[in-house]
Amino acid sequence: MTLDDVLAAQEVLTDVLTPTPMEFSQALTDRTGVPIYLKCENLQRAGSFKMRGAFYRMSRLTDEEKRRGVVAASAGNHAQGVALAARLLGIEATVYMPNGAAMPKLAATKGYGATVIQVGATIDDCIVEALAFEKEHGAVFIPPFDHHDIVAGQGTCGLEIIDQVPDVRTVLVCTGGGGLLAGIATAVKGLRPHVKVVGVQAEEAAAYPRSLAVGHPVPVSSMNTMADGIAVGRPGDVPFGIVAEIVDGIETVSEQAIARAVLFLAERAKQVVEPAGAAATAHLMDLGLEACERYEGPVVAVISGGNIDPLLLLRIIRQGLTVAGRFLQLQVKVPDRPGELVGVLALLAGEGCNVLEVQHHRRVVGLKVQEVAISLNLETMGHEHSTRVVEALRERGYSVDHG
Repeated sequence: MTLDDVLAAQEVLTDVLTPTPMEFSQALTDRTGVPIYLKCENLQRAGSFKMRGAFYRMSRLTDEEKRRGVVAASAGNHAQGVALAARLLGIEATVYMPNGAAMPKLAATKGYGATVIQVGATIDDCIVEALAFEKEHGAVFIPPFDHHDIVAGQGTCGLEIIDQVPDVRTVLVCTGGGGLLAGIATAVKGLRPHVKVVGVQAEEAAAYPRSLAVGHPVPVSSMNTMADGIAVGRPGDVPFGIVAEIVDGIETVSEQAIARAVLFLAERAKQVVEPAGAAATAHLMDLGLEACERYEGPVVAVISGGNIDPLLLLRIIRQGLTVAGRFLQLQVKVPDRPGELVGVLALLAGEGCNVLEVQHHRRVVGLKVQEVAISLNLETMGHEHSTRVVEALRERGYSVDHG
């Protein structure tokens, strides 16, 4: 892979994709002490960077290969990229998606015209079926990341980064199989060899750290992350070789950090971002002011996708609020007599709490006959405020447990 390969991909994609926005984040800059920009691939066609590689790979198929059609396996973003690219190129596409894939991603993939077949519980199950379909029907398998053309296509994002922030010094890239990281690194290092490029993985699905340590791709034993877009059990051979040679490092982030970043991006950057797309931002938020010591600015954090199930978004917002100390669940034991609930609510109002939900419970283990348990869901202003609310309740003589 060279810069010329990425430039060749850019020529093909120029009339298909428009450069995604690059937004300066004052909120992240204030939080970290280093200038931060967000590369908004969540606003790309089909909702992620995947369209870049999928279209470029499929555009290079022979006429005979195009007539045979294509097949892919994906939980969502790659599926949508392949489906849309196939429609634009006039190619028949079959996509295997796991049972349990997000309904919006299923609907979008079908909406772009692909034939969707749901099978198994994991992407690995889908890949097995897709390869069997390729063998039986002659369709061309379009891998999500492990192909030279895919990596070259994803690398066009790196060209845009250099064009939009010419003085960039650090690029942080959400990473699963490594196609986007390898492509961006090839483009960025080809144009600005001094720029640091770092991949960021969900720590519950981080195959790269161990793989790089032993010198070859090694699958993780298990994965358990909300960031399905980067939940890849084994690095691809093609991107791994590039990452091992030119990428400056791999960082990992927790599930709590990802949830916090999704909420932050929605509130402060006005961007709807899926968990996988928020990993780079999560890393910066984890570092806080340490970021200005770790990374030279300007820093570009790639938001790699925005295809999120609204139901998942609701759960993540709730978790993000909880992690940020802005959503508080309590169980308060009070005497079972008139006026006690009013007293609790009045105290909470005096402390500036917004009460979202109240429930009475009289059948609780450890509850005295003359007591009632009140479950409270509260909106607060942060950890300090939450602590003050709990202390105020206890000072009034109530027994308080966190839910």
